[in-house]
Amino acid sequence: MATEQTAWDFWGEHFHGIADRLHLEDSIRQVLSHCQRELTVNFPVQMDDGSIKTFTGYWVEHNTARGPAKGGIYYHQSILLDEIKVLAMKLTWKCALVNIPLGGGRGGVVVEPKYLGQQELENLTRRYATEISLLIGPERAIPGPGANTSPQTMAWIMDTFSMHQGYTVPAVVTVKPISLGGTLGRNEATARAACATIRRAAQKMRLRLNGATAVVQGYGNAGAISARLLHMLGCKVVAVSDYKGGVYNPKGLDPMAILRHKMTTTTVAGFPGTEAVTNEELLELPCDILVPAALPGLVNAENAPRLKARIVADTACALDQQADEILHDRGVFLIPCVLANAGGLIVSYLEWVQNRQNFYWTEDEVNSHLERLMIQSLDDVCDVASEYKVDMSTAAYMLAIGRVAEAVRKRGIYP
Repeated sequence: MATEQTAWDFWGEHFHGIADRLHLEDSIRQVLSHCQRELTVNFPVQMDDGSIKTFTGYWVEHNTARGPAKGGIYYHQSILLDEIKVLAMKLTWKCALVNIPLGGGRGGVVVEPKYLGQQELENLTRRYATEISLLIGPERAIPGPGANTSPQTMAWIMDTFSMHQGYTVPAVVTVKPISLGGTLGRNEATARAACATIRRAAQKMRLRLNGATAVVQGYGNAGAISARLLHMLGCKVVAVSDYKGGVYNPKGLDPMAILRHKMTTTTVAGFPGTEAVTNEELLELPCDILVPAALPGLVNAENAPRLKARIVADTACALDQQADEILHDRGVFLIPCVLANAGGLIVSYLEWVQNRQNFYWTEDEVNSHLERLMIQSLDDVCDVASEYKVDMSTAAYMLAIGRVAEAVRKRGIYP
């Protein structure tokens, strides 16, 4: 009987496929196809009723050849170690792609946080932080938030680590509250980074953004801010959507008015003066720019041929590999997910840099560094795609894995 392929198996195959294109030697493959460190901790927590419960947590580091491990911590009742390993590996590639001196890490605790009180969450977080303090630190590994964790969670981890050291160590985590060394610009980072690459892609395609039509699927933080920023660049946002459906007006929409409508009604659906469209229909609307900012896996071999956009900025990992290849063959400019949604990672890195030097930038300065790194990264991916005649997603991973492989190669094997 055939065994079901795990996410780790899939990404292992993906890595080896890219490694084949790069002609990586077996020794480098051996290093990069394994996680460097995998820590499992089982720890007790006192609950509000005085009882004691034991929880399981993880911290995984895929590779630190280019710098300390960076990655989010998330709380969920069905966390699997293999999933943590996959996310750590993907962060290694993402850090290398945008050329920041960090590696990939990831952590999590097996828990359903909605059933815990605030004090129980704090107790759990502080004990978990103590358990993984064996590995984390400003020069070793730098956690950030993930699903079901927040800046407050990071504040508890920072405080716990600092108490162990005997002095304040803000650089041990990122996405902290501003009052504890967090950085300005974090809230808009994903959308701003995506829009920076859209601007650069438009230049390469000789597409004037003033008057260009844009469609945004998903109207959460990244989607709503992307729509607003594109509108500010002169684009005509003609359609947006959320999980309840979408709205379309070929004459254009006011993104801020849409946001106010959503805040009042909980959805963009039903905005006055628009035509209702489904999320599936929205993806296939005629437009110059498409920003999928909702859910992964929505664009595949079946519907990719019907997309009409000239530029697709995939901030939600909505496209699978077959869709990437189809869009490439059709001449669509794809900004792949591994790059399009790297804004949060970059601004986390910038927060760490500010913490390390104890000198803080204005929001404009943070945005300037973010946009510079994103534009350079897009240019680098385009160069690889052109040189190797591959789609943009493949080029992005070739660039990233090649950089990590070179770091491992130059460092050599100790002892």
